[in-house]
Amino acid sequence: MSDDDLWESIDRLQDWLVRSQPSRPPQEALLLRMLKLSEEVGEVAEAVIGVTGQNPRKGTSHTWDDVRSELCDVIITAAVALRTLTPEAREVFTTHLARVTDRSLER
Repeated sequence: MSDDDLWESIDRLQDWLVRSQPSRPPQEALLLRMLKLSEEVGEVAEAVIGVTGQNPRKGTSHTWDDVRSELCDVIITAAVALRTLTPEAREVFTTHLARVTDRSLER
């Protein structure tokens, strides 16, 4: 999948969410989209706890494939949230990634 395909998919997912969810005031819809990130991050935590068997009641209930899948859901949800916040999500992300990369890799 190319970068174009990725952001086209994010646009399509964001459009689908707008069409399929109840009509809400824009600020409320935006806040709910942001809160979805917390839910997804919680699912990563649940999967890590499950793969390491940290819940004695459930034992080993997940795999590392589950963790990878949940991490992908976090990335997708964050990209959709960014797209909800701005139609220039691709540019905002690309610019920010370059800035973080440059800052992090400077010696």
